[in-house]
Amino acid sequence: MNECNKVLGLSDPYASHNKKEKTPDPLAIAATTMSSSLGFPFSHFPRFPHFSSSRASSSRSLATAAALAAASALGLSLVANSKFQPNISPLGWASLSLANASCSPVESRTGEVFPEDVDGGRRLLGVGVRRTNVLGLKSIDVYAFGVYADDSDVKKLNEKYGTASLSELKDKEFIADALESDIRMTVRLQIVYGRLSIRSVRNAFAKSVGTRLQKFSASEPSDTDELLQKFVSLFRDDQKLPKGSVIELSREEGYVLRTRIDGEELGQIQSKLLCKSILDLYFGEDPLDKNAKQEIQLNLASRLKTT
Repeated sequence: MNECNKVLGLSDPYASHNKKEKTPDPLAIAATTMSSSLGFPFSHFPRFPHFSSSRASSSRSLATAAALAAASALGLSLVANSKFQPNISPLGWASLSLANASCSPVESRTGEVFPEDVDGGRRLLGVGVRRTNVLGLKSIDVYAFGVYADDSDVKKLNEKYGTASLSELKDKEFIADALESDIRMTVRLQIVYGRLSIRSVRNAFAKSVGTRLQKFSASEPSDTDELLQKFVSLFRDDQKLPKGSVIELSREEGYVLRTRIDGEELGQIQSKLLCKSILDLYFGEDPLDKNAKQEIQLNLASRLKTT
């Protein structure tokens, strides 16, 4: 067994080839595999006694197998129902113990793995997925997204919300202030639809961001058309967006929107209104993914109480 497997608590799948033994009991193999994969505190289930071939022993074997199957199903169900799923090794004998294995957040519907932090320490608040309907007949996943925030900037909300309870931080005013404040944040879009064109992205942003620019500028009239055109023109026709591409939209200090595709800088636009309109798509009043918004809001509130 190699050292990595020892550290992770993995059993050695090749050990049986290194020594001659009698044919192993199938139930013992199942027990060993399940105890390892479910992260039980022991590497093997207790050895089962040998029963003679009889109706009673057959019943016991079936009962044992059923119990093991139920335990396996329960453990896998607990993992599957988590929004932030751990990035588990594909090896069938790998431990699901978060303490023993390095894990990365996963968007559960697309299986997209997200880094825990980006841009020099901005930590993940939540993940979601952008879906769209094709001719009203079929729903497709376009991209998974993750929203990140700089912990030191989150402290800027302490002056107003420092003494508020977590339940009080669930109201609309808290999110509105997070959208308005000069908090460095990044929205990371990971493309999962293999036939997405840059024109589709440009048109989608023109519609969704344009609507928000008009809404937020109602009390402060401004030339939103020019601002919107400046933003969408960053997405040029010669750019490609194959599956796996990453678009990053970041609010930098001083309300500067920074746009990148696969690490390539597309441009920067200084506009508080534009930054707010972009972020509103993901955790504003009418978000693209409501479950993601709740997760982002909860984690932002929790981060505020711990920073």
